[in-house]
Amino acid sequence: MTFSPPPLALPFFARDALVVARALIGARIVHRGKVARIVETEAYRGPKDLACHARAGLTKRTRALFGPPGRAYVFLVYGMYECFNVVCNEEGSGHAVLLRAAEPLGGFDERTEADGPGKLARAMKLGRALDGASLLEGDLHLLPREGRVRIGVSARVGVAYAGTWADKPWRFFDRDSDHVSRPPKSAIGRPRSKGHP
Repeated sequence: MTFSPPPLALPFFARDALVVARALIGARIVHRGKVARIVETEAYRGPKDLACHARAGLTKRTRALFGPPGRAYVFLVYGMYECFNVVCNEEGSGHAVLLRAAEPLGGFDERTEADGPGKLARAMKLGRALDGASLLEGDLHLLPREGRVRIGVSARVGVAYAGTWADKPWRFFDRDSDHVSRPPKSAIGRPRSKGHP
């Protein structure tokens, strides 16, 4: 008989996005028979974080983002890619963790890729219908990390518009995984002018 750990509970999510983002590396996400190991995340830390949607305040789009921890926040980018986030910290804080990449483990076609936020959401069928959904039980939940993981850190991807906030080292990834996304260097943090490292 194999032991199946219980889903991650509310106290796991009721912490700062930076803590949760790091802790999610190696955790597994489960949705309707599909299981994937999370290998890349980014932290977004509320209204003061100019790369975070919370900067716009409470709107129809951000309602789930400002909701209780342990819920999903799903949004559309470029009019075509859905991005799946885990709401954390306390209700009203606007903290969330973007799941950027995962390693498919079960329930997928063998050619399935999830090495990017849009690919991950599509592979796991994590669409906007799940915006605000609970992650604490049922068809959609997260399981704890198994074993040790070597975590790498970098600036966030694709948020240069946020100025110095783009350079925050709030992207985390499994250094030993082949499933981490591979964004161009110019998309990580702010673009550097020639002559500057």
